Amino acid sequence: MDFAIPATQPRVREADLHHCQLCSTQLRLTFFCSLSICLSRFSFSLLFDISLNIFFLLLFILQGSEHAATATLPAAFSDLLPHFLVEPEDEYIVKNKPVTLTCRSTPATQIYFKCNGEWVHQDDHLIERTVDPATALPVMQVTIEITRQQVEKIFGLDEYWCQCVAWSTTGTQKSQKAYIRIAYLRKNFEEEPQGKEVALDQEVLLRCHPPEGVPQAEVEWQRNEDVIDPASDPNFVITPDHNLVIKKARLADTGNYTCVAKNIVARRKSTSAAILVYVNGGWSTWTTWSSCSAVCGRGWQKRSRSCTNPTPLNGGTSCEGQNVQKSACVATCPVDGGWSEWSKWSACGADCSMWRSRECTQPSPGTGGKDCQGLDLQSLNCTSEQCPQTVSGAEDVALYVGMVAVALCLTLLLIVVVLVYRRKKEGLDADVADSSILTTGFQPMGIKPSKPGNSHLLTIQPDLTTTTTSYQGTLRSRHDATGKFSMTNGPLLDPLPNGSHTLHNGKLNSDAAAEFVSRLSTQSYFKTLPRDVANTSYGTFNFLGGRLTIPNTGISLLIPPEAIPRGKIYEIYLTVQRKEDLRLPVAGCQTLLSPIVSCGPPGVVLSRPVILSMDHCFDACLDNWAVRLKKQNYEGAWEDVLLMGEELVSDPYYCQLEAETCRLFSEQLGTFALVGESLHMGAAKRLRLVLFSDAYCSTLEYNIRVYCMDDTQDVFKEVMQMERQLGGRLIDEPHVLLFKDSYHNLRLSIHDMPQAHWRSKLLAGYQEIPFYHIWNGSQRYLHCTFTLERLSLSTCELTCQLCVWQVEGEGQSFTLDSEFLLMDSNATALAGPSAFQIPYLIRQKICSSLDAPCPNGADWRMLAQRLKLERHMSFFASKASPTSVILDLWEAQHFHSGNINQLATVMADIGKQEAMIFLVSDGEC
Repeated sequence: MDFAIPATQPRVREADLHHCQLCSTQLRLTFFCSLSICLSRFSFSLLFDISLNIFFLLLFILQGSEHAATATLPAAFSDLLPHFLVEPEDEYIVKNKPVTLTCRSTPATQIYFKCNGEWVHQDDHLIERTVDPATALPVMQVTIEITRQQVEKIFGLDEYWCQCVAWSTTGTQKSQKAYIRIAYLRKNFEEEPQGKEVALDQEVLLRCHPPEGVPQAEVEWQRNEDVIDPASDPNFVITPDHNLVIKKARLADTGNYTCVAKNIVARRKSTSAAILVYVNGGWSTWTTWSSCSAVCGRGWQKRSRSCTNPTPLNGGTSCEGQNVQKSACVATCPVDGGWSEWSKWSACGADCSMWRSRECTQPSPGTGGKDCQGLDLQSLNCTSEQCPQTVSGAEDVALYVGMVAVALCLTLLLIVVVLVYRRKKEGLDADVADSSILTTGFQPMGIKPSKPGNSHLLTIQPDLTTTTTSYQGTLRSRHDATGKFSMTNGPLLDPLPNGSHTLHNGKLNSDAAAEFVSRLSTQSYFKTLPRDVANTSYGTFNFLGGRLTIPNTGISLLIPPEAIPRGKIYEIYLTVQRKEDLRLPVAGCQTLLSPIVSCGPPGVVLSRPVILSMDHCFDACLDNWAVRLKKQNYEGAWEDVLLMGEELVSDPYYCQLEAETCRLFSEQLGTFALVGESLHMGAAKRLRLVLFSDAYCSTLEYNIRVYCMDDTQDVFKEVMQMERQLGGRLIDEPHVLLFKDSYHNLRLSIHDMPQAHWRSKLLAGYQEIPFYHIWNGSQRYLHCTFTLERLSLSTCELTCQLCVWQVEGEGQSFTLDSEFLLMDSNATALAGPSAFQIPYLIRQKICSSLDAPCPNGADWRMLAQRLKLERHMSFFASKASPTSVILDLWEAQHFHSGNINQLATVMADIGKQEAMIFLVSDGEC
């Protein structure tokens, strides 16, 4: 039986026991070996220990054969030293949780742990014995647990360690030492970052020495709670000693920086260090000298420069010196021209006339002077005696004969033209129309019926009672900004046109509109119609269709011909809802992207879809957005009826999305709106920035109001109406800013004011509009007011710049300008043929020509391709008349700017003859 070290005796010295184990496998020899070692090398006290060891050895023998069998190796492996398959690893004790050490060896008869030189008690070992199936060697695994109390008992410089010792019949092996440490992290940083103000492009060093801890804490840096990753932004460098270096400070680097230390125990954050990146102002280059102020004589000329290279920001110093230079000048006075003397009369020529001349040289006109007035050449007939006598010859006879021949040809040509004209006029019927009708804007023409099959088209009489009054205005924008706006004590904003329109059977006047709105608001199916006449239009329509428009909003409703069943007459309205009157619930990252538009009555029956056009304010990239069309039901709840980009031809709704407009095909009237949800941080809304100032400036204070609104015409119209009531003045054209879904606020600030004449009364350097106030889209009239003060009432000129940027984004700088926009005013309702550019009969002919499929492709499909509408082929194909739907969309898109000549060119390109565009018959297919 092999000798085994009893684990119940932790004080036995390892070297001596190993020596005794190798002496003999017999009990008697083991006893003598142990006794001889004790007598020769140890003291009397150690002799007692060895005797006790022998006692336990005898006890071990008496335990039975089962234990002996587990500790005996097969003879084939008796000469192998144990080797470790798993050795204990270093561990950290977190709080009061014990750690587990594991040791596995093969072949081994016993494995025990020794910690800090002391054997671990046998009862603390968890032993597991298995056999390696590949080698048939016995495998023994032992685990122990180390508690925090055991580690804390060790004092001094020595660390708490453990290793395991494995025995076999051949010898012993020791594992590596595993160190067990108590993990911790102090609360206080040894050095924290300090805030500072730095110039643009300056290098910035932020120091951080993390708290003491075991294991050593890892360090990361945050800016405004976002982790800084030097790999993605090479402008940041984190040094080996945990300091943060900003190579070149940028405006976007302004923010609060925090040093974060963390290990397996805890996470500590330093106090935030505010970094403000400022920009010192720099002068731009001088402009060219202006023209002399005097037209004639001594005057002045000037040149200017601005502190915009760069513009001072975030407390940066303004430019020193003058921004305007003046210089004396002398303008040369204008010289009016004067006539010289007449020359002598020339000799009498062959035409029996003589002439004389004079020149404008006494003096010559110069420096803006007037030219000479009168003739510089005179002629006079000679007397009969002075005329040279000539004789007519053969050349004169030939000339006369040629003139007579030309006259006869012109007479014959005139007769032929008259005969052709009379024949065409007599033979023109409903199926024959000259292409000039299309190419010249559809002038009135005469129609004579000839074929019974088309008699129903010829019985349509024009609606002579339908008249409209319209004003075609333009929305004018400026590009040559001068950078200044003037203030006077008079009104600076002209009143907007306030003309009334009359419409009966399609004619509008204010009293009738008010009566119509009041009448409809009492009906049960129309619960939410606002009493805002200015934002509502209505009209009476039959099967010929028409159009409703709300001026200055970009909102219109096209009712195509045959959309209203024959024999029906509908009174239809169109209105844009105010956001405070009709709240549209949005949740999460959703935002309102269009006005809320109502058209009705909701219960009318339509034979074909109408087209509702309204503006939107997103970047029109469906890769960035999930845009849904919402409709309000009869109970007032909002429902999703369409997801943009996933339209089905079977749905009652279909959308044509353009850069700034959405065209909605709808077979039902109701209340609609577009709601979007951003799919990632690249999604952006278009904001329109509009600047207003006080119309009167009789005090030292001067207010500038900056509105940040969705880039839709209806919101701009509301703000214009409100400011007109307040007496405000539009001081610059609107600017468009892309506002990204980055959860950062919008900042506005005014810079580059002449400090000698103006100062700001704001305490902060900038103003902010919260992100969610803008992104939600349900709040109206979001604006900031900048209150300035002029130092003298005689100061009537201000030059400054407005800087607008989204935090963490790129900024934009706008120069304030004094010119303002003009509002346009259009007829709100057009009924019958006047609402369309293509006459009804011509439209019918186009549809009958192109609806039927042609083998050569000259049908509605080619028309859609030429008009760049091929994306909606499946939608057009689902309709009874695809050509009619295509023409409806063309009418909705080109009501104000439609080019009939271009449409005629497209028809010619399809393959129709240029002169007979609409005379295509079915046989030609």
